[in-house]
Formats: sequence, structure tokens, C-alpha cells
Amino acid sequence: MEDIKFTNFLETVDNSNKDFVVDINTFLLQQGCKCKIKTAKSGFTVSYILDTTKKTLATFICRKTGVKLRIYPQHLRQYEDFLSLLPDKMKKEIKKASLCKRLVNPDACNPKCIMGYDFYIDDEHYQKCRYMAFQHALNQESNPYIKSFLEKELACCKI
Repeated sequence: MEDIKFTNFLETVDNSNKDFVVDINTFLLQQGCKCKIKTAKSGFTVSYILDTTKKTLATFICRKTGVKLRIYPQHLRQYEDFLSLLPDKMKKEIKKASLCKRLVNPDACNPKCIMGYDFYIDDEHYQKCRYMAFQHALNQESNPYIKSFLEKELACCKI
């Protein structure tokens, strides 16, 4: 059933990113992630859940502007310097993401909300929302960095 859903999702991905999406899917499944596919108003959401922690590592999401991959790095502090190596366009996406209200004031957000990320890029401090911080558009420039990001997170999970 998930194979049919994935094929349907893949049909919504622009041709220039199909191979990358298939590569990420294969890579994450080989790393022991479980794939959960749902349909939403804006299209499919394809989530990869780490079998060891039962936490979501990444989710493909469909937007009007195209497919994006949202990464949920649990071990960001261990490789935070990697963020400074990202292309300017990816850094800009991160910097314009919403502020995490819970990090700034724990009473300002829903108490059930999982706290966001506190990190530095190019020596600048950021406190960003978990659901917006690392949501990257798929394109020729960002795709290799997205994969590296996932590889770094998975390496930390195995320690």
C-alpha cells in the first residue's frame, strides 16, 4: 500500500527532483526508517520515522512552490558548524523561519508544542520553530546539502 502511495506522491514531484526523492527514500529506508504517507490539503506528506527512537527524522511536504523536505535534527548541537557551510539560499530559508515562541517564553506557546531549535549560523544566534527551521526547497543546489544534513543526523543517532 505504501509503495502505491509513494508512486502517487512521486508523480507530484517535478522531474528535476524525482531522482533525488527516490534516492532519499531508498537511503532512509536502508537506514532503518519507517515511511508513513498521508494526504493533506496541499498534497502528500511523506514522513520517515527512526525505528530506534520512534521520532520523525524528515518529512517531504508539498507546497504551491514545490516539494520541500523538513528535517527534524535531534542532535544538531553535535554538528551545528555544518549550518555555516550551507549555500546562502538555504541559510536565508532558515533565517526567515518563524521564531520559536516556547524558547523565548515557555508560556507563549501551546505547552504540548515540542520546543524548537536554538543554534548558530555564521556566529549569529537563532531560536527557530521546529516546524519551520529546516524546511528546504528541493533544487540542484540544495539537494546535496539536504542529504549531508540527513547523513550527519543519522551518524549521531548511531553513536
